[in-house]
Amino acid sequence: MSLIPTGEPRQKITVASLREKKAQHRPITCLTAYDYSSARLVDEAAIDVVLVGDSLSQAILGYENTLSVTLEEMLHHTRAARRGVKHALLVGDMPFGSYQADVGDAIRNAARFVKEAGAEVVKIEGGEKRAELIRRIIDAEIPVAGHIGLTPQSVNVMGGYRVQGKSLGEVEQLMRDATALDRAGVAFIVLEGIPREVAALITGEVETPTIGIGAGPDCDGQVLVIHDILSLTFGPPAKFVRRYGDAKALVTDAIHAFREDVAVRHYPADSESYHLPKDTKTALETVLERKRAMRR
Repeated sequence: MSLIPTGEPRQKITVASLREKKAQHRPITCLTAYDYSSARLVDEAAIDVVLVGDSLSQAILGYENTLSVTLEEMLHHTRAARRGVKHALLVGDMPFGSYQADVGDAIRNAARFVKEAGAEVVKIEGGEKRAELIRRIIDAEIPVAGHIGLTPQSVNVMGGYRVQGKSLGEVEQLMRDATALDRAGVAFIVLEGIPREVAALITGEVETPTIGIGAGPDCDGQVLVIHDILSLTFGPPAKFVRRYGDAKALVTDAIHAFREDVAVRHYPADSESYHLPKDTKTALETVLERKRAMRR
């Protein structure tokens, strides 16, 4: 059932809209999408935020982790998603290596997401250590979303995909990270892979909306990868993933059915074929009959 009142035009979601939702305690919805068709479906379902996440590295491109996806690949997919989004806030994920080395390069790369790909916000991983960089990008009139907790681009430093914020020291660091991003003026903060209690504490302390993934139900919103909720993955899901459909089974069954129909010549049927106009067919049959008569 739609939560949009019947007959009421849907409003464009903006950074300000997300802050209004937090103030009104209205949950924010966010899904990843990596192309025109999926982004359009997500947008038409009245999801608030469409994130072209660097998870496309694994979900779409088949890489081992998010570190391999390039800036050009991210821009390509963000452009595709842009064509399908009309109302949601479109966020482009800045990939590993596109903002870590140099502030000038980071600003130029962020600007490409806006100018070339149509993103309205760019997302950057990291807390305190990224706060000054984020301020500089925001000063360049480019909205930025933060991302703390389990940050996949730091997988090698973290030693794997592990829940963050389990010790008191880690909790204190996450609070400092969230506060730094809040003060920097980010559009929202993604909280990934942290205990529910810590996410609730952060959400209550900052003015910025928080969007959780594996961070419990007390965030201002939730995000999941569209391939995860549709079971379009090839490994066991994370603990926090809820599967809302089995698209893998649907697609697999359809492919097998097509193969079998072709193998026994059940596809295409006559009704699925094009035919000559009646007069052309008659003329062709006459020509063929004459040729057969000449060969006899």
